[in-house]
Amino acid sequence: MSEYLDRVFSPASLGRLALKNRIIKAATYEGKTPNGVPGDNLKNFHKKIVAGGVAMTTIGYCTTEADGRINDQMMWLHEGIRPQLTNMISVLKEIAPDVKVSGQLTHCGNFSKVRKMQRLKRPLGPSRAFNMLGAPSGVPFAGAMTLQDIEYLISTYVDAAKFMASVGFDAAEIHFGHGYGLSQFISPRTNKRTDEYGGSLDNRMRLPLQVLDAVKNAVGDDFAITGKMNMTDGVRDGIKLPEAMAIASMFDKAGIDALICSGGTSPFNPMVYFRGESLATGLIEQQKNPIAKLGLKLTGSKMFRDYPYYENYFLEDAKQIRDRVNCQMIYIGGCTEAESIEQVMREGFDFVQLGRPLIKDPEYVNNLRAQRLNYKNGCIHCNRCATLIEAPGGIHCPLNVQGL
Repeated sequence: MSEYLDRVFSPASLGRLALKNRIIKAATYEGKTPNGVPGDNLKNFHKKIVAGGVAMTTIGYCTTEADGRINDQMMWLHEGIRPQLTNMISVLKEIAPDVKVSGQLTHCGNFSKVRKMQRLKRPLGPSRAFNMLGAPSGVPFAGAMTLQDIEYLISTYVDAAKFMASVGFDAAEIHFGHGYGLSQFISPRTNKRTDEYGGSLDNRMRLPLQVLDAVKNAVGDDFAITGKMNMTDGVRDGIKLPEAMAIASMFDKAGIDALICSGGTSPFNPMVYFRGESLATGLIEQQKNPIAKLGLKLTGSKMFRDYPYYENYFLEDAKQIRDRVNCQMIYIGGCTEAESIEQVMREGFDFVQLGRPLIKDPEYVNNLRAQRLNYKNGCIHCNRCATLIEAPGGIHCPLNVQGL
């Protein structure tokens, strides 16, 4: 019997939110919101996850406004989807009465391929930039936010957080990483501003900290607030671990309940957080836009660099963050097998988030509890699930379809 494996099944509080165990479904965009509506497909996906025993599931990429979407099929938080979200959360809590539901609050910033924006003429980030994602769709350039734009962006986070609380969410994960909107302000790679929102780390952190403070004030102390941040951007002129440690301290001092320490950026180096087989092959197979398909064929090897998979690949860096902060820590990154869960608990992390292992086996928690160290997940880190985000029906594990 392992006391550390036992620990992952023990109850714990995330901030003031009581959780039945320490395993949380990570925020992964599943591609299951056609026309931006969270219907039965998304609900059925998370029904399997909560029935499988997680303490909390996370609805990924809940963007704060329509113009915060990466593509036009993503969900944005507004009154038009209140009935669907309320129903989904109610159903999830009926299936597992003690489960909690979190939503990932995010905004794409300048990383979007939405052609018909509702409020803006083009995507906006901290600075003017070439929009690599949007170029094949006719959206090649992104503009720089004015101070008025920044104030409006903060207000969208406030409104979205209030909406989340009103439809039954128990927690929010603010996305400060992976090259999306707030991450673009934090990273010197993408933030070239010369005003109070650019330059020094204090200035680059100004907007993320304003968002955190505004969200906390909007929902109150009983609504748990976590944050996903980068320990590295995976690019030469981006965030690296020493600066990430200072960033974590800033979030900690600002009163965040827990940090989720990841790495990499969707625009520049996503394989830092995926690891394993390249995304390029699957994305080329799924891509319908001929210009984008050609671009992937020509640049895929440079865009999706080689990062071999190994268990707990973020652990050593995350331990350095752990030692720097007083807030709770949620480990993410290559925690697939029972021995890896055990190691994360031994190292003193409060919770663990799982993404692809739960896509492979939604019954992960129940099976791990029953089989203990004999449990084998079966994920081979092929990353084909992630390349299906724009396929009909969204992501699934191809191995499960094949009966493997």
